[in-house]
Amino acid sequence: MSEFRNAQAAARFQAAYDHALAALWPGPRTAIDVLGPYGTTRVHRTGTGTESGRPIVLLAASGGNSLMWHHHLGQLAEHHPVFALDPIGEPGASTQTAPIAGGADAAAWLDGVLAELGLTDAHLVGCSYGGWVALQHQLHHPGRVGSLTLLDPAGFNGFGFRFYAWLIAGGLAASAPRALRPRLARAVGNSAVLEEELMRLSRAAMGFRRALPVPPVLTDEELRRIDLPALFLLGARSALHDSAEVAARLERVLPSARVEIVPDAGHSLPMDAPDLVTERILAPSRT
Repeated sequence: MSEFRNAQAAARFQAAYDHALAALWPGPRTAIDVLGPYGTTRVHRTGTGTESGRPIVLLAASGGNSLMWHHHLGQLAEHHPVFALDPIGEPGASTQTAPIAGGADAAAWLDGVLAELGLTDAHLVGCSYGGWVALQHQLHHPGRVGSLTLLDPAGFNGFGFRFYAWLIAGGLAASAPRALRPRLARAVGNSAVLEEELMRLSRAAMGFRRALPVPPVLTDEELRRIDLPALFLLGARSALHDSAEVAARLERVLPSARVEIVPDAGHSLPMDAPDLVTERILAPSRT
């Protein structure tokens, strides 16, 4: 199971998390702890009442939590109730008590959280690993959510050398002198390195042992079972996969889906193109 190495590592991360939450979260929020068979999931709720708009549920990327959405929360919350999750098994305010061994477990965890929150017909947004979890949820528990926005989702390619090199290059760029970081961020294709609070939080998370399944490549049969409105946003410079190949496959296998390749954006889409991502999330949420 995922956990911190020791109490000191947990305390160090908690201090960084609390600092980032105070610095980044726009406006009021309510923290909700949802107890389930895999542990306790922290959910941050913000935005208007459920009668004002379709609920939006946000799933973070690998190694992330609800704070990665801070650029988008203000606009999303103007007309929608927003539920940003700290995923079980990732460094955040959630606590894991049982292993998540595969896609079925990840889907069951998410479905339990949505059920406890009383959410149906929500618009589910997932980034990278969170996108894979969103797809697994639809495969194993269809009918709970009403639409999907998937930001450069995992599950279309293995994690190869290029992806790990991108991660390492981003870590090195984030450690460089502040004046050099914008140029390095452009060079490595990762705007996340400019997010000082998130990078501080990421460094504090080095004391966290992540133990979640590696996403297998989705089969054509699985993709054909995605039977709801879905938007796939792919970074043109993604280090995870060849976005043109992914787009061509989706257009062939899942023609009902909308697919968009975002120019000059990489795998960290929420930071590379925040305004466009917010606009695309809001579009299906209005229906």
